[in-house]
Amino acid sequence: MAGNRAGRVAQDQEIGVSLATPIKIQKLQRSLHIKAKESPAFRFYCLYDKVCREDVLEFAYACCKANGGAAGVDDQTFEDIEASGLELWLAQLSYDLRSKSYRPQAVRRVYIPKANGKLRPLGIPTIRDRVVQMAVVLLLEPIFEADLQPEQYAYRRGRSALDAITELMKVIRQGHREIVDADLSGYFDTIPHAELMRCIARRVVDGSLLRLIKMWLVCAVEERNERGMVTRSTRNRDEGRGTPQGAPISPLLSNLYMRRFVLGWKQLGYAERFCGRIVNYADDFVICCPPGLGKHAMAAMRQLMLRLKLTVNEDKTRLCRLPEEGFNFLGYTIQRRYSHRTGGSYIGPAPSKQKVSGLIAAISEATSRRWTLMGMPDRIRHLNRMLTGWANYFCLGDTAHVYQAIDRHTIRRVRDWYGRKHQACSGVRKILSAGRLHGELGLVRLRARKTQIPWAEKS
Repeated sequence: MAGNRAGRVAQDQEIGVSLATPIKIQKLQRSLHIKAKESPAFRFYCLYDKVCREDVLEFAYACCKANGGAAGVDDQTFEDIEASGLELWLAQLSYDLRSKSYRPQAVRRVYIPKANGKLRPLGIPTIRDRVVQMAVVLLLEPIFEADLQPEQYAYRRGRSALDAITELMKVIRQGHREIVDADLSGYFDTIPHAELMRCIARRVVDGSLLRLIKMWLVCAVEERNERGMVTRSTRNRDEGRGTPQGAPISPLLSNLYMRRFVLGWKQLGYAERFCGRIVNYADDFVICCPPGLGKHAMAAMRQLMLRLKLTVNEDKTRLCRLPEEGFNFLGYTIQRRYSHRTGGSYIGPAPSKQKVSGLIAAISEATSRRWTLMGMPDRIRHLNRMLTGWANYFCLGDTAHVYQAIDRHTIRRVRDWYGRKHQACSGVRKILSAGRLHGELGLVRLRARKTQIPWAEKS
């Protein structure tokens, strides 16, 4: 591997060039996928040597750097690695893998706030471990992509949460109006190791690769409290359950185990007996049934989850009957709505109140007193990134009134911010008219975006 080639990867990431999979790795992935697709019973037995390849590790490093993320327990950053020599670092990692001396370090645990005020635990492996995990994902993803069920939408190329919402509305339009709105308690933390490893071994019999995955599953977790005291937990190893949430391999592992539920639902005859259609994204899923069958589908779901050693959150799991009731899925609220043009009712999605409130709070924070030293162009750019990213996801269904309310709030907050910055008590509304903000200053106007309701279902 040439040193300037590694340097180009680092440079491309710095200037924001989108990653393109190298041709050799593309060919490898394509051959693995074709073999898995053509031979559902085939078991792959020679993969570990490909994980050790320096070109695979180099691209895995580039992917990890593109994803960003903080340092792990060793405090090593991407900048540290490149300052000391990326080529040498990758060569050493390749040697450690080939000599079987590689051992993962503990996972650093941090907590990120959830929308409900609670904290979600997130694991941060070291960059070294992230790169090896990504290398394994590059090889296993094409294999297991051939086996994942069409009901699964998360972490797959060419599929997204918006596709899941669109499919859900299609199913509802077909008459499946009883919705089992299910919730699992700590899905990532409760996936049993033995059963998960059997899911992997069904396709992979390379002992060295299986050993790698097993080591990641039982890694210790390190936490640092407010006083700087460090504690380590080996709960995953002791209890034999839990996946490294936040690690590159976590999405693939979660999809593999959820596949057991989706496939079991069909093989046990529940899909046919209850006409129950599943729409799944990561650990979120709903089961859509015709009227009268929802309660039976919910009971069957509980039994199947028990067999899979997963826990249903009874406080959040419920049966919703459309159009009298509504439910939330992937940030959208699906319920009865009324057309602004005709006044007729239909069942459709719109951004949930919780997600709208979250954006409103973020806009308020971005225009608070702490940012008065920043210039107007900087604030507009920051707000535009925030608004555009949010609207790119929340673009389905009844968005017109939501967009309008967000536009009004944004304009009001920008004017307040400008008034504080320039200590202006009057005249701000005239100086920063809506026309000037959206025109000359370039503030994004969400209301100008088109609403997409291709599947509005009359209720």
